[in-house]
Amino acid sequence: MSIIVDEKEKIFTLHTKNTTYQMKADVQGTFLHVYYGERSDDSDKSYVVYIRDRGFSGNPYELGKENRAYSLDILPQEYSCFGTGDFRISALKIQNEDGSLASVLCYRGYNIHKGKYSIPNLPAVYAEDGTADTLEIILEDSYSKVEVHLLYGVLEENDIITRAVKIMNQGDKNIVLQKAASMNLDWINGEYDWITFYGGHVKERTVQRSELDHGIHSIGSVRGTSSHHYNPFVLVSEKNTDEEKGGCYAFSFLYSGEFQMEAEKDQVDQTRLICGIHPDNFAWNLRPGEAFDTPEVMMTYSAHGFGAVSRNLHKTIRKNICRGEWKENRRPVLINNWEATYFNFTGEKLVAIAKDAVDLGVELFVLDDGWFGKRDDDNSGLGDWFPNEKKLGCTLKELAERIVECGLQFGLWFEPECISEDSDLYREHPDWAVAIPGRKPILSRNQLILDFSREDVQDHIIDRMSAIFADTPITYVKWDFNRSVCDKYSKALDAQGQGEFAHRYVLGLYRVLEILTTKFPHILFEGCSGGGGRFDTGMLYYTPQIWCSDNTDAIARLGIQYGTSFCYPVSTMGAHVSAVPNHQTCRITPFSTRGCVAMAGTFGYELDVTKLTKEEKEQVRRQIETFKEYYDLIQYGEYYRLLSPSDEQCTAWEMADPEGREALVSVVYHHVMANAAPVIVKVYGLKANANYQIHLNTDGMESLPDQAREWFMKNLPYGYKEGEKITGLALQQCGLVIPDVTQGFQAWQIHIVETSS
Repeated sequence: MSIIVDEKEKIFTLHTKNTTYQMKADVQGTFLHVYYGERSDDSDKSYVVYIRDRGFSGNPYELGKENRAYSLDILPQEYSCFGTGDFRISALKIQNEDGSLASVLCYRGYNIHKGKYSIPNLPAVYAEDGTADTLEIILEDSYSKVEVHLLYGVLEENDIITRAVKIMNQGDKNIVLQKAASMNLDWINGEYDWITFYGGHVKERTVQRSELDHGIHSIGSVRGTSSHHYNPFVLVSEKNTDEEKGGCYAFSFLYSGEFQMEAEKDQVDQTRLICGIHPDNFAWNLRPGEAFDTPEVMMTYSAHGFGAVSRNLHKTIRKNICRGEWKENRRPVLINNWEATYFNFTGEKLVAIAKDAVDLGVELFVLDDGWFGKRDDDNSGLGDWFPNEKKLGCTLKELAERIVECGLQFGLWFEPECISEDSDLYREHPDWAVAIPGRKPILSRNQLILDFSREDVQDHIIDRMSAIFADTPITYVKWDFNRSVCDKYSKALDAQGQGEFAHRYVLGLYRVLEILTTKFPHILFEGCSGGGGRFDTGMLYYTPQIWCSDNTDAIARLGIQYGTSFCYPVSTMGAHVSAVPNHQTCRITPFSTRGCVAMAGTFGYELDVTKLTKEEKEQVRRQIETFKEYYDLIQYGEYYRLLSPSDEQCTAWEMADPEGREALVSVVYHHVMANAAPVIVKVYGLKANANYQIHLNTDGMESLPDQAREWFMKNLPYGYKEGEKITGLALQQCGLVIPDVTQGFQAWQIHIVETSS
């Protein structure tokens, strides 16, 4: 049983396969957090909650004259409130009708539900096979009659616990939610590090690790989206935690809008973590009888380092967040025309690219920006989702059919959330653009934003996209969003409702995506926001893959994909081979290296194949064959980070078969060193007592003369030659020697296969 309740002592214990989470309602009704960590028993662990007078920590009136020790300011709580004696960061801040900001929540009861809870109109982890349970804790503020229902979903086999909150106004007066976090977690003791993933456009999800010392640490976004700049995912780890050892907690916020994740170490060395919607642009009116649902937080713990929590998250995202036909189906190898042509193309040029691509093994052609309205640059046309038949030289349907006749599937780029002032839609509906009355709007990429908080705007986008989908043989959509949200104001909301705009916008986006993905289940939707500007678990509920970054440079992608891998599986990362010199960095890297890095994602091409040499086209054929051969291993294998981009010579990663039968080790040299020490990586996930043979993909030597290639093959490290075998235990304990480099930025793909001989 994953949920154990001691009704007499009001103790609630949640068990997963390897972890335990415990809470308790004390005699005052305060709902305490007691324990989260390695799997334990059901015994009461609240004895570690040490209460004493700390000075300047307020006492509840009923106790204050007799007990100066008891204070909310020092108690570890499951859901903290602002304004009543707890001076730390808080989860809930309510403005009562009289203007006061005080709330006190006391325990009132609980319910246990078989199966995982869902959240109205919001993404959430699901468990269709009944392998999850739900605990519902009911708290109440007796003054305002506000009820807070804390929801806990337990996915026992995944080592995952989810958190969400329903806030209900059961009183007879209006209240305003000024802050409504999705979770509060208090650690009673411990020294921790705070690991976040920061960046910007074309440099997303850089790993940053710092000490959680006294004070408040906070990341978040007020950009309308989760943003390039901070990902809604954090790790809290013990001091010496690394990939394979040490305690680590992971928290992923299933939300695509403005968020805040903050931690505070207090006066008695307790640490509090709060995750939820960012309060700066949030003020939700809750009238009598109404309820508000917060987005969900997914959390996991492991005593075995960063790698273990990543694998817990990867499995859950693939199996319990991504949905639809493309959740398990093999994704097609695609080619996107953006970096090949940008806006400068004709229908004939697109067909020429498609014909060459299908001959190389590509399966899907994606027509990017510029196919609609008056759209020859990024200054006009957004919102006019009608094909530009003059530019295409035919109807969109005819173009798509020509490409399908070549043997490819057909996909389209859209940016449905934005609008150009120079567009027919803006001229007809200027009120649909997000802007503050009386002020000139803030421009970005010379475009405005459609007010997705409005249902009429949502319905228009649903109708226009549905018409195109119904008329054209489309199997893929790239959903882009190329700016941050400013001027947060909706003409459909009154003055008191403007604090609801940012969240209503996200709810509107989710409604549109839910309707379209349900109506057209055969279409593979890929999320995008200038690359990875909205790469979050909320979007993955609707789009099972997201364009990882607009930066397609293979060496830059090492860091971006490395940081992304801490939470997100390879199957969600859009990654392409592009031309050199690279369009973002001007760097020149070998074709094999670009292929190796792109295979650590969904894999495709973003270049003009009609301009490739004969030798390069042959490499494309081999790369696609290799990717298809290793597809299941790459997309569904267990992921291990072996060497990081900050290591001196190489970045290395591994995908291991869950049954331990094989593994694929990928290595990219980013520094060439004379007389360098050998690079040795430990290989995980294999059977200790089994023998393995090692196969080296030699595409990394494509530029070597035959004589040099022959010499190199004769001087490979032990294990690479025919007949040589190494045990799984040796590979884990002693490691694998990586071959030397023959050129700058060289990559190796090393396939390790169990052998019975």
